[in-house]
Amino acid sequence: MSTLDQPTLRGVSAGRKAKDRIVQIFVYVAFLLAVIPLLSVLWTVVSKGIKRFDPEFFTHSLNGIGANDVGGGAYHAIIGTVEQVLLASIIAIPIGVLTAVYLVEYGRDSRLAKLVSFFVDVMTGLPSIVAGLFILAFWLLLLGFSFSGFAGALALSILMMPTVVRAAEEMLKLVPNDLREASYALGVPRWRTICFVVLPTAFTGIITGIMLAIARVMGETAPLLLTVFVTSAINNNPFQGPQMALPLFIFDQAGRPNDAAINRAWAAALTLIVIIMLLNLVARIVARLRKPVSR
Repeated sequence: MSTLDQPTLRGVSAGRKAKDRIVQIFVYVAFLLAVIPLLSVLWTVVSKGIKRFDPEFFTHSLNGIGANDVGGGAYHAIIGTVEQVLLASIIAIPIGVLTAVYLVEYGRDSRLAKLVSFFVDVMTGLPSIVAGLFILAFWLLLLGFSFSGFAGALALSILMMPTVVRAAEEMLKLVPNDLREASYALGVPRWRTICFVVLPTAFTGIITGIMLAIARVMGETAPLLLTVFVTSAINNNPFQGPQMALPLFIFDQAGRPNDAAINRAWAAALTLIVIIMLLNLVARIVARLRKPVSR
């Protein structure tokens, strides 16, 4: 091909440059509009919650504390939240990850996989109050169990499952098929390929989805109101008796018309944010340490 036949490269026109600059401006404005409310909420919670961020708040409960008393803390609520979310994670994470493995590795386009995927989509938009009502009707009223942290964990696990399934499913789909085919070519069974090739490759994304699910349920109030009930005493046994949680603590204290209770509610909200941030930090560290190294 001669020089005359080759296509000539033209410079970017002024109109395209202007459109590109306008789009950039819109992107920056949208980013600022999204960040400003977030920073405003964070600043409000920190500035108001730091007033009661003292050792007593983390080592004492509200047992024996009057409505207008300044003392007391959220130790019982912190213990309840940690135990309830831990139990919900133990229930929801294995079920969610195994469901995602079935949908990607085994089900493919089968009718059962499509049915499971449909119900996962339905559960994704399930209101939290419905999960609480289901556990209330089935676990408490039908089976006759009493209010407990475990009942609240069952409701929270229902809300966690679809988020875990969808996050794990998308991460498993991103694993290149070449890795699976190379493993099969070496005579490795499918289950070993999934356990030692596919899941480790998608581990970072799966952990991110799990943390998203935990962050969602950790602040839920409605299902806990119906299954856990409210108490001012410390209950370290999530399987017996009412047990407090941080969302319930915030709901209870914010409804009392005095400054002491309102300050406790802000401090509990800040505590909830700190716990979620610490969990995300730990998850990122674990994901980075377990990230496959490319050679």
